[in-house]
Amino acid sequence: MPLHMTKIAYGAASREEVRSWFETGPEEMRLTTRYLPKRHEEMQGGSLFWIYEHTLIGRSPIIGFEQKDDGRWWIKLERKLVPVHPLPKRAHQGWRYLANDKAPRDLEAGEDPDALMPATMVKDLAKLGLV
Repeated sequence: MPLHMTKIAYGAASREEVRSWFETGPEEMRLTTRYLPKRHEEMQGGSLFWIYEHTLIGRSPIIGFEQKDDGRWWIKLERKLVPVHPLPKRAHQGWRYLANDKAPRDLEAGEDPDALMPATMVKDLAKLGLV
């Protein structure tokens, strides 16, 4: 089972803006990180799950990792955002590991994540310890 990671969709004003990040550009998307994850080999076949408003909203499959000239690392992602069942997730800096058994399921075609439970409701229910 692959290992995943989570990252905040920093700077996004809406879910639609997060989706727009994946609409144009080269085949792969690259994010910069200071250090190579120690468990990077376990992430083969894994995904980066995006957090927006304290909720996991989608995932991008991880292609791999590549060192930059300045010593930092690229996290290389497929340029697609797969919507997932909304799941509460606390904010954090940088990225964090996410075990496969803790990862939310992908949404089926035609399933609307806001119809299931809006992100703000998931966040509020999580604060109360109800989800």
